[in-house]
Amino acid sequence: MDINFAELTEYQRYKLMASLIVPRPIALITTVGANGVINAAPFSMFNMLGEEPPIVMVSINRLDNGALKDTAANIVRTKEFVVHMTDEAMADKMHRCGERLPPDVSELDRVGLHVRPSKAVAPPCIVEAPVAFECTLWETLETASRQIFIGKVLWMHARDGLIDTETWRVRLQDYHPVGRFGASFYVKTNDRFAIADPGAADATVTPIDEL
Repeated sequence: MDINFAELTEYQRYKLMASLIVPRPIALITTVGANGVINAAPFSMFNMLGEEPPIVMVSINRLDNGALKDTAANIVRTKEFVVHMTDEAMADKMHRCGERLPPDVSELDRVGLHVRPSKAVAPPCIVEAPVAFECTLWETLETASRQIFIGKVLWMHARDGLIDTETWRVRLQDYHPVGRFGASFYVKTNDRFAIADPGAADATVTPIDEL
């Protein structure tokens, strides 16, 4: 099957790409509105781009009328945002943060998530999230349908015990993020496996406990 993307509609291209390029990590992003209300929304067109500088990317689609979503408008105005990773325990509340609410209503209050102050930016960190990255806007790309924000990570916060700061290893046995699998479908990340390096003298594989 060969598909010429030039012959597809925007919606058809989105459906194919979003359903096949999976699973995707989910960024639950907090920003501060012009009225001071804390906005929170999930986005799965998200990933890291590099470590020097430490940058992450999130792509946010425009509304049907071409206007920016609250998260995008807040990032454009303040140049600050916090990216949270979502685990199984908070997955339902993350999904509910995607509901369309008026700008004067905080998704966090609606779903029952709590916040604490960040170190370097105005948007707060979500207490229930296992990991949070405080970001300032590094660069913006624009397409006909999206605002693509590249953020520089200033601070990272992790749940106590998740990271060994002597070896800089993550205790994966305590980290259970969820991924987006298209539409309202998500996947767990507990079914993990390793592939031995065929060039290694010992082809055995150690258990996946820390990375």
